Amino acid sequence: MTAANRVNLASGLYFIATPIGTARDITLRALDILASADVLAAEDTRTLRRLMDIHGIALDGRPMVAYHDHNGASARPKLLRALADGKSVAYASEAGTPLVADPGYQLGRAVTAEGYLVTAAPGPSAVLAALSVSGLATDAFFFAGFAPTSKGQRQSFLKSLAEVPGTLVFYESPKRVHKMLADLVEVYGEMRDAVVARELTKKFEEVRRGTLAALVDELDGVTLKGEVVVLVARGEVSSFDEKDTDILLKEAMAAGSLKDAVAQVVTTTGQPRRQVYQAALRLEKEGK
Repeated sequence: MTAANRVNLASGLYFIATPIGTARDITLRALDILASADVLAAEDTRTLRRLMDIHGIALDGRPMVAYHDHNGASARPKLLRALADGKSVAYASEAGTPLVADPGYQLGRAVTAEGYLVTAAPGPSAVLAALSVSGLATDAFFFAGFAPTSKGQRQSFLKSLAEVPGTLVFYESPKRVHKMLADLVEVYGEMRDAVVARELTKKFEEVRRGTLAALVDELDGVTLKGEVVVLVARGEVSSFDEKDTDILLKEAMAAGSLKDAVAQVVTTTGQPRRQVYQAALRLEKEGK
């Protein structure tokens, strides 16, 4: 038995959000579209077939086209021809919402450029699921996708987001989460609240909350598996400029060691430790 209904679909492209874990998270409208579209396209056709089988939706001889980052140039013309013939095309990402760190952008652009209908059946999204359970502010957020893999590029990338007035949301490989958190501490400081969410909606869902420094310590030596979302609370805009920081450092360095002075100024200003430490080294060098 299937919960899907056959419906009359207008010609056009239908972006379908698919479950990020639990198969029953798909919407009834998405099931109707999968049961009714003339052509089915998917980032991974095997994943879509399994999802359809779970919900009792038969392919019934309808064409299924693989569409992903590596074959878009050759697959797009097939889907555009189907639309030109007045057919309905459903596109599903492997998991979550198409175009959100998933393929579909160029397809959507090509279809809109030709003047065909483009619509979405919204539903599961790892970004929104992570925000919902994070405990961080959700009135404003910025989805930054995957950070670069090299340390230098990753830190530059993070610095470019330092003043975004909202919660930052990243996707990350479980193999790189520890390096990502270490760089977040270096760039944003130890005390920003953050969340590491893993395997959302799945059997082993796990959400770890704390400051960036606390999460680094908590995850030290821990091997993570599965899909990971990292969230970082918005930063407070510092009222201390370089001149203010230098004055505070000089006073603190006159009363104690460089290390203690850095710790004191970091606590007072909320600036990243690395930034304050470099300023202290500069002042120490100038004083010699």
